[in-house]
Amino acid sequence: MGEDKRVLTGEHFLNGDHASAEGAMAAGCKFFGGYPITPSSEIAERMSERLPEVGGIYIQMEDELASMNAILGAAWGGWKTMTCTSGPGFSLMMENLGLGIVLETPTVLVNIQRGGPSTGLPTLVGQADMMQARWGSHGDYEIIALAPSSPQEMFDHTYKAFGLAEQYRVPVLVMSDECVGHMTEKVVIPPADELPVYPRRYTKQKPGEYLPFQVGKDGIPDMVKAGDGYNIHVTGLTHDERGYPVINAEAQDVMVRHLMDKINNNRDKIIEVQEIDIEGADAVIVSYGISSRTCYRALDMAREAGLKVGMYRLVTVWPFPERQIRELAKKVKSLVMVELNFGQVYYEVERCACGNARTYLVPHAGGDIHDPADILAVLKEAVK
Repeated sequence: MGEDKRVLTGEHFLNGDHASAEGAMAAGCKFFGGYPITPSSEIAERMSERLPEVGGIYIQMEDELASMNAILGAAWGGWKTMTCTSGPGFSLMMENLGLGIVLETPTVLVNIQRGGPSTGLPTLVGQADMMQARWGSHGDYEIIALAPSSPQEMFDHTYKAFGLAEQYRVPVLVMSDECVGHMTEKVVIPPADELPVYPRRYTKQKPGEYLPFQVGKDGIPDMVKAGDGYNIHVTGLTHDERGYPVINAEAQDVMVRHLMDKINNNRDKIIEVQEIDIEGADAVIVSYGISSRTCYRALDMAREAGLKVGMYRLVTVWPFPERQIRELAKKVKSLVMVELNFGQVYYEVERCACGNARTYLVPHAGGDIHDPADILAVLKEAVK
C-alpha cells in the first residue's frame, strides 16, 4: 500500500506501547525482529499489523538473542530496524547489543521495564534496567538512552531514537516502563511532511575505494548496504578501517576511542532535559520516566508547604548530563533522586555532585509507583 500508511496523522487515544510502534513507523522503520515479553508485547503486536501496510517485514524470532541479531543484519541490508523487550530479554540482548555497537549499526531497542531480578514482576512496573542499559555489554563504549514519561513521548522519543541512531551510527535505547507502556492518553501525530525519515548516509566512494569504518569529517563513518556491489568485512573483533581483525593494543585503542568519542564529543547535542523552577531552589528533584510524573505531585505538595524546590527531569539518561549536574550541584543545597530501583542512576548524581550538594535517594523496589508523601518527607530534610 506504500508510504501513505507510514504516518497516522491526527489525535489518537493510545497506550504507550502502541504510541512507540507508531513513532517507529513514522521514522521509517521497515523491519521488526522480536520475541514477545510482558509488558512490551503490545509493541510487537502493533508492528505485526502495521508493517505489512508499508511493505515492511515483521518476524518473530525464537528468542531475544536471535531478535537482536536479526535487526542488526537487516540494518546492514539497508532497512531501518527495531526490536522491543523487557527485563530478562534485555539481559539476553546484551552481547549482541555490543556487537551492534562495535559494528556501528543504526537500530533501535525499546525496553518496557518491569520489576526484577530474574522473572520478577512481569506485569508490574520497575526501572530495573537503567544501569544495565549503560554497562550491560562488556567492554568500553558509550550508548544513547532516552526515558519517555508519557504515551506522547513514547511516540516522540521512538521517532527521535531512529534519527539519533542514523546520525551517530549506534544502537539507541528507549528506556520506558510498564506504567508508561500501558498508560492510555491522547497522542498527537503530526502530518507526514513534519516527520521526515532521517536519511542514512551512504558513501559516495566506489567499490574498491570504500572503507566501511573510515571516519568522516564529523567523526561518523559512511555506510553501504548489502547488494550494492561492495565487498566488505564486518566482524565483532577489534578491527581497522577496512573492517579486518587486527588483534593488538594499538588497534583496540583507536577503535574504542572512536566508539566513545563520537558520542562524548556530541553530548550537548544529544542530551535533553526538562528544568522546572531550578532558579532559587534549595533542593532539586532528579528523576525520569514514570517516576518523574509522581514527582510533579510531590513538587506541588512541596510548594504548598512553602519549600523552595525545583525539578530536573532526565529525558536523556545516557549519556548522563554530567556537566549540567555538576553545575546544578553548585547552586543548590541538595539533589534528591527518585527512581524505581535502589539507586542505579542515583550513583551518577552522587558522583557528579562531588560534595558540592548533599544527595538523597528515594528508592523503590518496583511493583507500583512512589507515594508523593514519601518524596515530600525527603524534600523537607533536603532543604534544611
